[in-house]
Amino acid sequence: MADPLFIDTWGWLALEDSKDPDHVRVAQLYQTFRKENGRAVTTDYVLDETITLLFRRRPFDESRRFVERLLAATTGGYLVVQRITSQRFEKAWQMRLRYSDKPDISFTDLTSFVVMEEEKITDVLTNDRHFVQVNLGLIAVPQ
Repeated sequence: MADPLFIDTWGWLALEDSKDPDHVRVAQLYQTFRKENGRAVTTDYVLDETITLLFRRRPFDESRRFVERLLAATTGGYLVVQRITSQRFEKAWQMRLRYSDKPDISFTDLTSFVVMEEEKITDVLTNDRHFVQVNLGLIAVPQ
Protein backbone atom coordinates (compact mmCIF):
# COMPACT_ATOMS: atom_id res chain seq x y z
CA MET A 1 0.00 0.00 0.00
CA ALA A 2 2.41 2.67 -1.20
CA ASP A 3 -0.39 4.91 -2.45
CA PRO A 4 -1.40 7.78 -0.19
CA LEU A 5 -3.59 6.81 2.75
CA PHE A 6 -6.15 9.26 4.06
CA ILE A 7 -6.55 8.94 7.83
CA ASP A 8 -9.97 9.75 9.25
CA THR A 9 -10.74 10.60 12.87
CA TRP A 10 -11.60 6.98 13.65
CA GLY A 11 -8.18 5.89 12.36
CA TRP A 12 -6.29 8.33 14.56
CA LEU A 13 -8.34 7.37 17.63
CA ALA A 14 -7.92 3.62 17.00
CA LEU A 15 -4.16 4.13 16.60
CA GLU A 16 -3.83 6.05 19.85
CA ASP A 17 -6.13 4.06 22.13
CA SER A 18 -4.66 0.66 23.01
CA LYS A 19 -8.02 -0.26 24.57
CA ASP A 20 -9.87 0.25 21.28
CA PRO A 21 -11.03 -3.15 19.96
CA ASP A 22 -9.47 -2.36 16.55
CA HIS A 23 -6.20 -0.96 17.90
CA VAL A 24 -3.93 -3.96 17.24
CA ARG A 25 -5.22 -4.52 13.71
CA VAL A 26 -5.06 -0.81 12.83
CA ALA A 27 -1.60 -0.38 14.40
CA GLN A 28 -0.26 -3.35 12.38
CA LEU A 29 -1.71 -1.94 9.16
CA TYR A 30 -0.27 1.48 9.95
CA GLN A 31 3.20 0.07 10.71
CA THR A 32 3.21 -1.87 7.43
CA PHE A 33 2.17 1.29 5.62
CA ARG A 34 4.99 3.26 7.28
CA LYS A 35 7.57 0.59 6.34
CA GLU A 36 6.48 0.88 2.71
CA ASN A 37 7.10 4.64 2.92
CA GLY A 38 3.49 5.47 2.23
CA ARG A 39 2.34 9.05 2.53
CA ALA A 40 -0.36 9.72 5.12
CA VAL A 41 -2.84 12.52 4.48
CA THR A 42 -5.45 14.08 6.73
CA THR A 43 -7.11 17.48 7.08
CA ASP A 44 -7.12 20.21 9.65
CA TYR A 45 -10.82 19.47 10.22
CA VAL A 46 -10.07 15.80 10.93
CA LEU A 47 -7.30 16.79 13.35
CA ASP A 48 -9.64 19.26 15.06
CA GLU A 49 -12.20 16.50 15.56
CA THR A 50 -9.53 14.00 16.64
CA ILE A 51 -7.92 16.32 19.20
CA THR A 52 -11.30 17.26 20.66
CA LEU A 53 -12.37 13.63 21.10
CA LEU A 54 -8.95 12.45 22.25
CA PHE A 55 -8.78 14.89 25.15
CA ARG A 56 -12.30 13.91 26.20
CA ARG A 57 -11.53 10.18 26.21
CA ARG A 58 -7.92 9.77 27.25
CA PRO A 59 -5.69 11.13 30.03
CA PHE A 60 -4.25 14.55 29.29
CA ASP A 61 -0.58 13.50 29.11
CA GLU A 62 -1.30 10.60 26.73
CA SER A 63 -3.34 12.88 24.50
CA ARG A 64 -0.68 15.59 24.51
CA ARG A 65 2.06 13.10 23.57
CA PHE A 66 -0.01 11.70 20.72
CA VAL A 67 -0.78 15.15 19.31
CA GLU A 68 2.90 16.12 19.59
CA ARG A 69 3.83 12.98 17.59
CA LEU A 70 1.28 13.96 14.94
CA LEU A 71 2.72 17.45 14.74
CA ALA A 72 6.25 16.04 14.48
CA ALA A 73 5.10 13.80 11.62
CA THR A 74 3.93 16.88 9.73
CA THR A 75 7.25 18.62 10.32
CA GLY A 76 9.10 15.50 9.18
CA GLY A 77 7.08 15.39 5.98
CA TYR A 78 5.55 11.99 6.62
CA LEU A 79 2.08 13.36 7.33
CA VAL A 80 0.50 15.91 5.02
CA VAL A 81 -2.24 18.03 6.55
CA GLN A 82 -4.52 19.46 3.91
CA ARG A 83 -6.23 22.71 4.86
CA ILE A 84 -9.93 23.25 4.28
CA THR A 85 -9.88 26.46 2.28
CA SER A 86 -12.94 28.52 1.50
CA GLN A 87 -13.09 26.82 -1.92
CA ARG A 88 -13.02 23.38 -0.34
CA PHE A 89 -15.61 24.46 2.20
CA GLU A 90 -17.91 25.55 -0.64
CA LYS A 91 -17.41 22.22 -2.46
CA ALA A 92 -18.25 20.37 0.75
CA TRP A 93 -21.36 22.50 1.15
CA GLN A 94 -22.42 21.56 -2.39
CA MET A 95 -21.88 17.90 -1.46
CA ARG A 96 -24.01 18.42 1.64
CA LEU A 97 -26.82 19.59 -0.63
CA ARG A 98 -26.25 16.74 -3.11
CA TYR A 99 -26.32 14.08 -0.37
CA SER A 100 -29.55 15.31 1.23
CA ASP A 101 -30.63 11.67 1.52
CA LYS A 102 -27.65 11.00 3.83
CA PRO A 103 -28.09 13.48 6.70
CA ASP A 104 -25.81 11.48 9.03
CA ILE A 105 -22.68 12.31 7.03
CA SER A 106 -20.72 14.84 9.05
CA PHE A 107 -19.51 18.04 7.44
CA THR A 108 -15.98 17.00 8.40
CA ASP A 109 -16.45 13.84 6.32
CA LEU A 110 -17.72 15.90 3.40
CA THR A 111 -14.60 18.06 3.52
CA SER A 112 -12.54 14.86 3.59
CA PHE A 113 -14.33 13.62 0.45
CA VAL A 114 -13.45 16.88 -1.31
CA VAL A 115 -9.76 16.57 -0.40
CA MET A 116 -9.64 12.90 -1.35
CA GLU A 117 -11.20 13.68 -4.75
CA GLU A 118 -8.81 16.57 -5.40
CA GLU A 119 -5.74 14.60 -4.32
CA LYS A 120 -6.90 11.40 -6.06
CA ILE A 121 -6.74 9.37 -2.85
CA THR A 122 -8.91 6.27 -2.70
CA ASP A 123 -7.79 4.47 0.49
CA VAL A 124 -9.01 5.76 3.82
CA LEU A 125 -8.24 4.42 7.29
CA THR A 126 -11.74 4.41 8.76
CA ASN A 127 -14.63 2.26 9.85
CA ASP A 128 -17.08 4.98 8.81
CA ARG A 129 -19.50 3.53 6.25
CA HIS A 130 -20.17 7.00 4.80
CA PHE A 131 -16.88 6.92 2.91
CA VAL A 132 -18.19 3.99 0.87
CA GLN A 133 -21.87 5.07 0.72
CA VAL A 134 -21.16 8.17 -1.35
CA ASN A 135 -20.00 6.08 -4.34
CA LEU A 136 -16.88 8.13 -5.01
CA GLY A 137 -14.71 5.02 -5.38
CA LEU A 138 -13.29 5.30 -1.86
CA ILE A 139 -11.99 2.17 -0.14
CA ALA A 140 -12.21 1.85 3.63
CA VAL A 141 -9.21 0.12 5.21
CA PRO A 142 -9.05 -2.15 7.05
CA GLN A 143 -11.78 -4.03 5.26
